[in-house]
Amino acid sequence: MSEMTASVIARRGPAAAGLARLLLFWAGAVAILLVLPLIFRSGSTLTMLSLTGIAIIFALSYNILLGQTGLLSFGHAVYYGFGAYFTVHAINAITKSGLPVPLPVLPLVGGAAGLAFAIIFGWLSTKRSGTAFAMITLGLAELAGSSSLILRSFFGGEEGITTNRTKLPVIFGWNFATQVQVYYLIVFWCLVAGAAMYALTRTPFGRICNAVRENHERAAFIGYNPRTIRFIAFCFAGFFGGIAGGLAGINFELANAALFSSTQSGLVLLATFIGGTGYFLGPILGAILVTYLQTALSDFTDIWQLYFGLLFILTVMFAPGGIAHLIMMHRPLWRAGTVWGLLPSYVLLILAILIFIAGGVLSLEIVNHVLAKAQELPTITFLGFGLNTRDWRVWGLAIAVTACGLLALRLLSRPLSAAWDRAYRATQAVRPLP
Repeated sequence: MSEMTASVIARRGPAAAGLARLLLFWAGAVAILLVLPLIFRSGSTLTMLSLTGIAIIFALSYNILLGQTGLLSFGHAVYYGFGAYFTVHAINAITKSGLPVPLPVLPLVGGAAGLAFAIIFGWLSTKRSGTAFAMITLGLAELAGSSSLILRSFFGGEEGITTNRTKLPVIFGWNFATQVQVYYLIVFWCLVAGAAMYALTRTPFGRICNAVRENHERAAFIGYNPRTIRFIAFCFAGFFGGIAGGLAGINFELANAALFSSTQSGLVLLATFIGGTGYFLGPILGAILVTYLQTALSDFTDIWQLYFGLLFILTVMFAPGGIAHLIMMHRPLWRAGTVWGLLPSYVLLILAILIFIAGGVLSLEIVNHVLAKAQELPTITFLGFGLNTRDWRVWGLAIAVTACGLLALRLLSRPLSAAWDRAYRATQAVRPLP
């Protein structure tokens, strides 16, 4: 009996450790999200944090399609947009009728709207997979976007539909008139939706979605209909995308045609892919990065969308697994204590990347100023310095810095690879593979 007990404990040990790490992760996330408004009190920062929470839900919902089921959608903003519109209309209807419905439950209206349209559109689009599925979703997105400008009675045309969230019943003394109250509402739904989507990935259905992603023929061979699995995953993605849209409608007190735009679908694709589709944490990291860059870059440059495109291209070329994969590949090295041997190489690599980025950004800003702002003064401000775009020396500086960055990256590639091999071999010496 004692041997059986020891065997059971040995088997449950790794599971208990994994559960403890999971609970620690969620507890840390809750603590950080609750403390952030106490540290960053400005209205602009609270707005950016609120947008980040919405983007996290939206990116995680998209990853149900792309990361879990292998479906590349170009129209996920449809369910985001419908979620926002129905939530705004629900706020207006509740305000007019005087029903005692508090604001915190209304994102469910957006989720229900996203689910309803996901059932309708998913029934059609999941008949195909791969490129055909992507083109169908793109066509449906264009259909929804054009309808939002034609059906003015519901969508309000280009101006959209406005609302006032403060007219809803007060709950626990909160009327959500301030941004910090809206932020905590978004945090609540971010945690609830995030936990639900994480739980979905751990269910047998989540595993079958992975099987359909890897090989739909084998999934069909063991008795599962790949189209049914894709359809159910599509519905889940639409539901959580609608919740994100409902929160966006509450945050902005507005729903307009821009919510259906290809830009919105492109941003969630960028966030999910850059963060990493292979890990649950990936879309979260991508949403944080993309939201921050979108907010920060738009204040400094007119071509911020170009930088997003370049970031996506570089990610596809050099880090197709995303940020999360780059982090997780260091996990065994961290456990073995050999990651510190990579530190000198990484410091030099970061310096080379910064030099290349500085030169590339300067080059792009000069070209943009010359082509798009020819009638303005030729001077641009870069890193606090005023530079004359008509001076050939400025052009030479931009090209030289970019070339130095590329050369440094080229020269560092072999030493970095050798340092990585040494660290990995040291890891195997500490803990050999079975």
